[in-house]
Amino acid sequence: MSYVYGVDVGGTSVKIGLFSGEGELIEKWSIPTNTDNNGEAILPDIASSIDAKSKEKGISDSEILGVGLGLPGPVDDRGIIRKAVNLHWNDTFNVEEKLAACFDGRLKVKAGNDANVAALGEAWMGAGKGYKNIVMVTLGTGIGGGVIINGQIVTGTRGAAGEIGHIYTGTDTEEPCNCGNRGCLEQFASATGIVRLLKEELENNPDEASEMRNKPLDSKNMWEAVKNGDELSIRVAERFGKYLGTGLSVVAGVLNPEIIIIGGGVSMSGDVIMPYITKNFREHVFHASGDTIFTRATLGNDGGIYGAAALLI
Repeated sequence: MSYVYGVDVGGTSVKIGLFSGEGELIEKWSIPTNTDNNGEAILPDIASSIDAKSKEKGISDSEILGVGLGLPGPVDDRGIIRKAVNLHWNDTFNVEEKLAACFDGRLKVKAGNDANVAALGEAWMGAGKGYKNIVMVTLGTGIGGGVIINGQIVTGTRGAAGEIGHIYTGTDTEEPCNCGNRGCLEQFASATGIVRLLKEELENNPDEASEMRNKPLDSKNMWEAVKNGDELSIRVAERFGKYLGTGLSVVAGVLNPEIIIIGGGVSMSGDVIMPYITKNFREHVFHASGDTIFTRATLGNDGGIYGAAALLI
């Protein structure tokens, strides 16, 4: 029997999955992400955890197809990563070679950007199964994007393809995006962007009743208020949908995908979010992409480990 490890590296934890060579998830676990000393322990910690699991399961190196790695930063086709701020990695280096060295060269390593890898996971075993041309958008603290064309991840020249969250919206803001620009899509349509819009509506309409005046200001509560018919929250949802739907119409005009998958924490609020996105998408998209399918991701937090494993299978 053959095996593969899929690793999803986040700023606070590293999720690891052990898969069969046929793609069955056998076991998953996580370890803390140690970002001390510029994150120098992250890769050795991953290697140590995988070696311990192989020993526990009685799996030999010859049975392991390799280790797939999803990382929060741009990774090109050669495995070179150019900074990963959340990991405190500030240098450019070949992450595949560095992790392989942690295994003393015993195991093959393949790496990719985490959003691209999550898209590959959904294409392989999730909502995108059966489709070859896919765009995935992850709505969390920021907005990530992954592009699959003819079944292959599109990485771009420096691994930065699919940065949907940094499409310019035409709306400038005083506060810069994490990327340094102003007016990026993720400033309005991510979980933090939704809170920004919500605060604006509450401040601009001080006399309007809203259930959000008595709740913590977060995306989950806002969408619950939308379900309850809260008019102020519905206006926020409409603004969110205009930004994201219009932005995705631009993406579709370039890529003409069969399906757009919405993932990330915001998508956990359920199907209530979808009409606000699709309404604006259909209004603005080029007609040849007008029948693009929209759906929510199905692998949840496991999309990253599935996609990382798929890099090897």
